[in-house]
Amino acid sequence: NIKKRFFNVNNENNYLFAFDLRLWYNVIYIVNRLEAVIMIGKFITIEGNDGSGKTTVLEGIKRALIAQGFDVLVTREPGGSEIAEKIRQVILDKSNLAMDKRTEALLYAASRRQHIIETVLPALNANKIVLCDRYIDSSLTYQGYARGIGIEEVYQMNVFATEGLLPDLTIYIAVRPSVGITRKSKQKELDRLEMETISFHEKVYEGYEKLVQMYPNRIVRIDGERFAEAVIADATKVVNEFINQ
Repeated sequence: NIKKRFFNVNNENNYLFAFDLRLWYNVIYIVNRLEAVIMIGKFITIEGNDGSGKTTVLEGIKRALIAQGFDVLVTREPGGSEIAEKIRQVILDKSNLAMDKRTEALLYAASRRQHIIETVLPALNANKIVLCDRYIDSSLTYQGYARGIGIEEVYQMNVFATEGLLPDLTIYIAVRPSVGITRKSKQKELDRLEMETISFHEKVYEGYEKLVQMYPNRIVRIDGERFAEAVIADATKVVNEFINQ
């Protein structure tokens, strides 16, 4: 009787009981992890250096997918959940100029973890298409490459935070740093990273271009220096082809 073997502590074969109990715990753990990662939706991220227009493109993709009858969730990083949004405030606060680069990378990873647990995984398990404004590639580019921590080092940090959750598809909206900065200069207020030097933004651009080469099966590069309508049309076409393949 399995129940008696697991719960009868007076069993003379206590070593067998202990073994069975450890096995039972392992089975429960594995089942719980499988339940946590089973996903039937699609996870699509939009990336780009500052001023690329990615948020505008994301909204255009969202409208097109909803018009086709898809259940779509739009979210962002850093942020996307209550706790993650509080971490976002710390990361982007202009007064936090003394923030160490590794602290910055760890805060992004912490925000990402909470975002996944509270927002992304529940939506994917509900068969939704998740459109996320920035994700792990931003960390690889901004902290890994532009800050000089190392792409691989930041990647491993985020493997731990995300338990290996990568996007199904990433749309990278590419614009030269000079173009992006000019666009951003028209905003009333810039956050801490947007206020970085032009040399930093040039490194960000270089980082994204490297990622395109590293992950050609996941990242699709789209020229973002055209009229918004053309960029949205190209990005939407890529998403539709991916979803309907």
